[in-house]
Amino acid sequence: MSDTKDLLLRTKSASRTLQSISDEKRVEVLKHLSEAIMSHIPYLLSANAGDLSRMDPSNPLYDRLKLDESRLSSIATDMLSVSSLPSPLGRILSDTIRPNGLRIRKVTVPYGVIGIIYEARPNVTFDVFSLCFKSGNACILKGGRDASGSNGAAVRLIKEVLENDGISPDVINMVDATHEAAGELLSATGLVDLVIPRGGRKLIDFVRNNAKVPCIETGAGVVDAYFDADGNLETGKRVICNSKTRRVSVCNALDCLIVHSARLSDLPELLSTMRNVTIFADERAYASLEGNYPADLLEHASLDSFGTEFMSYKLAVKTVDSIDEALEHISIYGSGHSETIVTENDEAATRFQMEVDAACVYVNAPTSFSDGAQFGLGAEIGISTQKLGARGPMGLEELATYKWLVNGNGQVRE
Repeated sequence: MSDTKDLLLRTKSASRTLQSISDEKRVEVLKHLSEAIMSHIPYLLSANAGDLSRMDPSNPLYDRLKLDESRLSSIATDMLSVSSLPSPLGRILSDTIRPNGLRIRKVTVPYGVIGIIYEARPNVTFDVFSLCFKSGNACILKGGRDASGSNGAAVRLIKEVLENDGISPDVINMVDATHEAAGELLSATGLVDLVIPRGGRKLIDFVRNNAKVPCIETGAGVVDAYFDADGNLETGKRVICNSKTRRVSVCNALDCLIVHSARLSDLPELLSTMRNVTIFADERAYASLEGNYPADLLEHASLDSFGTEFMSYKLAVKTVDSIDEALEHISIYGSGHSETIVTENDEAATRFQMEVDAACVYVNAPTSFSDGAQFGLGAEIGISTQKLGARGPMGLEELATYKWLVNGNGQVRE
């Protein structure tokens, strides 16, 4: 038996023990883990430093990989937020008595075992565990080689807290950071109930094309902002800058600014608060920016500039003559993640939110808010870009399914 198969069997077995744990106990464990994170910051940062030393700081994944005291504090705080949320389990979605006397209830329950395949994001290890544990699910993780030290340290800390609280440490396990282990995880029918990838398009495509267990697509984000003819300039500056530069390596970061041709004269001011952002502008936008934007950061756009998730200080700019053209551009190049419009025109705002096919659609707000914690979910296990099942930030409620409970008193079917 392979090491991966053994881990999968142990995780499946441990998942059943979670059903008898009260929500009060789950809250207690998560509080203990939050405290442990804060008391083990040097340990966690030391492991992370080893990973960072092996990655080029110019790599877009470097920022995702990096942990610091502030980020660990936020992780611990998010864990407390998750612990304080209502349990998604045991909710009665429907309760009926049939004419024959059968009582039929539809009740929320955990999936069982959730597999996560992710790249250089050590925060995902803690976020996934907190959400899975609170929702009664065991989790089996497959991280990337780049974050093997950070992820390993996190899992060891989680297991230590679980053991101290009398919980099976096998409710969380991590397989090797190899393609072979990923293949076994994706083929583990009967052992894994759901797989969620967290990463770029290449990873998501790999999971979708190879999974034999159900999967939910998350993460890849080609994000657009449309500055309408009736957009407020100051609002636009704030929304566009925050969408692009708050954290350039995350999936909700802006990749393309679509600007109405009537506002091209405002384009230099619209981008005036940008710092170190290379602009790939179409012909009309380039003409507006030439001489009004740093020459070493201004380039002509190519077809490849649109539909690219940059994950760096790069931004494409597309000029349109109507909201129809803006909507058409998004339908062609967007990824269904997050889109925003800056406008004071209520009709345009309503139309944009109704017609844009994305999980999160904003008006006069930055796409940087596409985040489970910002949506009041405590944390997220991913942002789903598909339509079947969960869509958008996936919190506790999205990690529960349901089953039917049927009670009778000897009835038989004719």
